[in-house]
Amino acid sequence: MTLTTSFYNWGTPSDVGDGENVRRNSTLICVPIMAKTVDKMLVEVRKAKQEGADMVELRLDYLNSINPCDLQVLLEHSCLSTLVTIRPTWEGGDYKGDEGVRQSALRKAMELGADYIDVELKVADEFFESIDGRENTKTAIIVSSHNYINTPSVEEIGDLVARIQATGADIVKIATTAIDIVDNSRILQLLTYSQIPMIGIVMGEKGLMSRILSAKYGGFLTFATLEDRGSISAPGQPTTKDLLELYNFRQVGADTKVHGVLGNPISHSKSPHLYNVAFKSVGFNGIYLPLLVDSVSDFLRTYSSPDFVGYSYTIPHKMAGLECCDEVDPIAKAIGAISCMIKRPFDGKLIGYNIDYMGAIAAIEEGLLQGTSNGSSTKGSPFDGKLMVVIGAGGAGKALAYGGKSKGARIVITDSIIEKAVDLASKVGGKVINIAELDDFAPEEGMILANATPIGMQPDIDNMPISKKALKHYSLVFDAIYTPKITKLLREAQKSGATIVYGTEMFINQAFIQFEKFTGLPGEYQEINRFLLELQRNL
Repeated sequence: MTLTTSFYNWGTPSDVGDGENVRRNSTLICVPIMAKTVDKMLVEVRKAKQEGADMVELRLDYLNSINPCDLQVLLEHSCLSTLVTIRPTWEGGDYKGDEGVRQSALRKAMELGADYIDVELKVADEFFESIDGRENTKTAIIVSSHNYINTPSVEEIGDLVARIQATGADIVKIATTAIDIVDNSRILQLLTYSQIPMIGIVMGEKGLMSRILSAKYGGFLTFATLEDRGSISAPGQPTTKDLLELYNFRQVGADTKVHGVLGNPISHSKSPHLYNVAFKSVGFNGIYLPLLVDSVSDFLRTYSSPDFVGYSYTIPHKMAGLECCDEVDPIAKAIGAISCMIKRPFDGKLIGYNIDYMGAIAAIEEGLLQGTSNGSSTKGSPFDGKLMVVIGAGGAGKALAYGGKSKGARIVITDSIIEKAVDLASKVGGKVINIAELDDFAPEEGMILANATPIGMQPDIDNMPISKKALKHYSLVFDAIYTPKITKLLREAQKSGATIVYGTEMFINQAFIQFEKFTGLPGEYQEINRFLLELQRNL
């Protein structure tokens, strides 16, 4: 399926503002307010305004009780546009009371001047029949359908849209659940072609892209939660701060280029924090998303639009990414894995690169030089002649083994799957040891250890791939993990007297190269450098 771009604008005008603050879309940010009392609701409404929301959804189903006086107070004192919702338990909400009372409260909200109300499709016909004319109300009626199990086919969702429109709805709302990240495409496609205002949301972590890209494809609004509130109204809901500051939501437009990092898991990735700020700093019209992908080939086949242009690859997709390339850089082909993919603009071919080895090897070389007595450089590479033990024979391990070998190191590979280690060792001319032998492996002192596994990554921060006693044989220890910055492996290696090299060093080094490939712009901008250094300190 190829997604195209919608040019419908249902809300405030796009292209409003000046300079880098230009607003390129009309999609509204709506914050659900789910407090149990009127006073707390009004406090949260004010917070929503402070955080930059356009409107609030007053979730009256969460109030301890609903009465006309409280509703009047909420509507009169709200400092933002209001959407009144009383979601029943049978549609995923918290209201357990009488249906007649619920619909009566929605009619009262219209009478009191609510900007919008939400009525579920199941009772929409009944509700519209109960309204005695709509000439004297300014309230727009959203008719909604929520699917907490999956995302139906395009045809089924299309039929659903038609049914909602037939009720007389002013705005269509459809919320589904992502089983796979490709499910988002069906909702985004409907947003593109909708002839009336539409809210299209895919719930769950795999549905995050739908909430952000609704701005690109013409969605009427998207939902976001308050920064310091733990509760959300639907799975996968981002914060207002993330939408505005991390994803530059106001600057996403119909022509915005989409980039992202493909991985599983992916919530730990700091790449969106880096590239979105870097894009904004140079005025590049692009967005960078965390993409929780199960199948690389399915993802690339689904999001084949020319606007989906560049990806980073992380665990476990570096090798699968290579298999999906139309062309592969010779170095990446030798390694057998990619870390970066670019869609070539003139023919749409997918070109794969491996940038990890450059970032990692440069960082380790710097650490080896610092570990010498005077810190001065020696003739050739500091890797030359050293024994380098690489734990893990996946994409990152291949990059490290290839890079170390190219610099003159002798390579030893270990992996929990011995066949993978044997295969990699044969390609780089290295040796293999069983992972069970790793703790007692000490043929010489002053070895280099490189961890290329996720052992020790959040939330598994109390584990390490090698015992404490074995660390005394290594002069330098590198961990490709960068969340947390100081892993248990690095902490124990430092105690043993080894020089340690953070995964953030690799992350920062390869970022400059990848930024250039994404944007076509040189990466030595002062602002980008400042941000990368700041990120390194904070990770």
